[in-house]
Amino acid sequence: MSFKLESSFALDLKDELKRRFPDCVIMKLDPNQIQGVPDLLILWGVNWAILETKRGSRSSRQANQAYYVDLFNEMSFSAFVHPLNCQDVLDDMERAFGL
Repeated sequence: MSFKLESSFALDLKDELKRRFPDCVIMKLDPNQIQGVPDLLILWGVNWAILETKRGSRSSRQANQAYYVDLFNEMSFSAFVHPLNCQDVLDDMERAFGL
C-alpha cells in the first residue's frame, strides 16, 4: 500500500482485514466517547484487535492514543498501522490470533 490519505488507506485496510479474517466484524470507534481511543475494532471469533490508522509513520498522534494502543495490546492485540507497516502489523495480528 502506498502513501495516501488516511481515509483511503483505512478503506484498503478494511478490505485486507476482510480477506485475512473472513467474516470479521469491523467497527469504527467514536473518538468523542473516549479521547484517544483507536479507530477500528476488529472482532473475529473469540479474537479481537483495535487498530489506530495513520497516514504515515510520522503522522501526529492525539493525546492518549499511545496509552490506549499499549493498554489494548496487553489485553489482546492493538497497534498503530500505516501503509509502510501494514503487512507487518497484519502478520503480527494473525500470529496473535493463533494463525
